[in-house]
Amino acid sequence: MLDKISRFFLPPAKSTFAPSVDNLFSFITLVSLIILIGITVAMIYFMIKYRKRSDDDVTSLVDHNNALEVTWSIIPLGLVLIVFSWGFRDYIKMFTPPSDAYEVNVTAQQWLWKFTYPNGKTSVGKLYVPQDRPVKLVMKSKDVIHSFFVPDFRIKHDVLPDRYTNVWFQAPDTGRSQIFCTQYCGRGHSDMLGTVIVEPQSKFDGWLKEGAGGKPANMTLAEFGKQLYASQGCKACHSTDGSRVVGPSWKGLFGRKVDLTDGSTVTADENYIRQSILNPGSQIVQGYPNVMPTFQGQLSNDQIDGIIAYIKSLK
Repeated sequence: MLDKISRFFLPPAKSTFAPSVDNLFSFITLVSLIILIGITVAMIYFMIKYRKRSDDDVTSLVDHNNALEVTWSIIPLGLVLIVFSWGFRDYIKMFTPPSDAYEVNVTAQQWLWKFTYPNGKTSVGKLYVPQDRPVKLVMKSKDVIHSFFVPDFRIKHDVLPDRYTNVWFQAPDTGRSQIFCTQYCGRGHSDMLGTVIVEPQSKFDGWLKEGAGGKPANMTLAEFGKQLYASQGCKACHSTDGSRVVGPSWKGLFGRKVDLTDGSTVTADENYIRQSILNPGSQIVQGYPNVMPTFQGQLSNDQIDGIIAYIKSLK
């Protein structure tokens, strides 16, 4: 019965400890429902049975009932202790990763997730992990408080500036799951999304050995850039419709004169865009904050070319 309740209310369970979390949730829901029904039925019964039938009715003096008072104290106490011990057991399990867990560093910043793997490879917005292997996330923030949340895995933990926090999971099946930031972190908070991609160990090992990822053969360079605009977190800060977000809009950017905070003016050509991607702090557009992270070492030349082609297509 607990499994049926959890399947009705909750997203798919895709980690090893998700079923236990779901069962606890279902247990609390079921017990609360039983208590609610019991109290409601008792209230209705007493309202009918002891209603005032005439003006001569006088409320009788009711003394306390020791057995009843002990019962309604012991039963709730027992339920609270069950929920506490169950939850505490799961809490200890969820925050005690196995010693052989595969470790990935997570960096949160407005408004993207960056993942760094033990061999030095990085990805933005997409967390690749091996199937059926414990994965430990060591997380930190570069600016404000964020919160890493994967509903399918039943994991959620705050990501703090100047401090490391960690959480772990083990996904027995391949597939994709959504990452959310559940701590309001500024204007682009709702766009701070990501994806966990669980792959077989052999495929994951192959991905680790690959380069940063080239253009698919069936895509134009601009289409490839549009894909990167979404997957690399660019859309959190740059619009493509001319509206102002955090950074300058990409619409009509290419070939335009851009005023910088140092008083100089540059033309938004290929070199300017490449420099802005690799060393964004060197050319700050007037009226915008210096908050963009560097993508040095994260994007290949093909990917940068794709982004430039996409910006050109928005002219």
